[in-house]
Amino acid sequence: MIENGAQVCVLATGNRAHGDWLSGAAEPRLAVETSIMEPAALAQRIAMLSPAMAVIDFSADVQKATELVQSLRTQHPDLALIGLGSMSEPSAMLGALRAGVHDFIDMQAAPAEAVKVMRAASARREAGAGVQGRVAVLLGARAGLGVTTLACNLSLLLRRSLLAQKAAADVTLLDLGMPCADSLLYLDARGDFTFVDAVRNLKRIDQTLAYTAFTRHPEGIRLLPLPANLSLMREISHVDSVALVRKLRGLFAAQVADLGGFSNTDFMVQLLRPADTGSDPQRVWVVCDQGLGGIVSTARMLTELQERGVETGAFGLVVNRFDAAVGMPARDIAQRLGLPLEAAIPNRGTQLLKAAGHGKALAEMVSSDPYLDAVGGMARALLAPEGAAGAPAESSWLQRAAQLVGGRKG
Repeated sequence: MIENGAQVCVLATGNRAHGDWLSGAAEPRLAVETSIMEPAALAQRIAMLSPAMAVIDFSADVQKATELVQSLRTQHPDLALIGLGSMSEPSAMLGALRAGVHDFIDMQAAPAEAVKVMRAASARREAGAGVQGRVAVLLGARAGLGVTTLACNLSLLLRRSLLAQKAAADVTLLDLGMPCADSLLYLDARGDFTFVDAVRNLKRIDQTLAYTAFTRHPEGIRLLPLPANLSLMREISHVDSVALVRKLRGLFAAQVADLGGFSNTDFMVQLLRPADTGSDPQRVWVVCDQGLGGIVSTARMLTELQERGVETGAFGLVVNRFDAAVGMPARDIAQRLGLPLEAAIPNRGTQLLKAAGHGKALAEMVSSDPYLDAVGGMARALLAPEGAAGAPAESSWLQRAAQLVGGRKG
């Protein structure tokens, strides 16, 4: 029986003695539950127990153990995976290394070493639960300011930047702007799963469901638009809607939220308040153009947000479709609105229309353009590291495995 508050470790093994050994080595607050080494049985145990980690026995059948690890990495990307075996058996240790487990338990070592490995796995899981992806919220006071076009290109450039950094590159675009679902048109994407569907499945949403249900663009970004029938929005609460957006921050490396023309102030207020804290990885960019109507509408939106208790001083201004010949400098607009100027994106209407006519973002059509240079600067600003972190220490089993591989090459 699993005690209340205890974490669960699922061990896939064909050797009962190995299960007894791991149970004896584990701390009292970690319950070890076993499974046979079959994908269906292991999946059922994981679904039933929601374990903190899975331990896969590599001591007997390395190929079967490798297949289990590969399956778990696809179906449960957040689950800590640990190999089990003896370091005196090179095939087990190297098999675990090649399969991509996070750590390895040596059954010939003292039980205290197994405790250290499982503690580390638990700590990584708890730390990972608090990791938040970078978020860009694009506010537009009304439709027609080019926010969705900007959001589509920014999402693609974020994805490419993350790939270039060899970092987690999962990016989602929340298309909550008006007119609804324009991102699907601009990116020639098709999908039926909407923001309302995601809110209704809030408790079930995890990385696997998000990856499979959200509309996928060929370059790998995920899109989640509003439903065509906007009356469905009345069936979900603001609290659940904001909870979904915050939950997705923990599932994606970067998120772009398009709120161009979004008129539900209550939702906006709840969504924007987390940006008031310096530790929040969220950037809020107010998108405006040089038109008098856009400037006046933006000023009214900011005033309304301020009256509702939202601190807008941390927001940045993006002047879209900027044309120096108009005679209205971007800095003057920023000063009038009381916001720091973050970017002035040049007017490239013809190029953007040509791309839209092909059902593509400009970033998909050309590799270099002044518009993309400016949007790329926004992507770099969003992904800029908040502080340099040291490289993680390499675990002893990885060092020994590397030594063994090196010895074999010699």
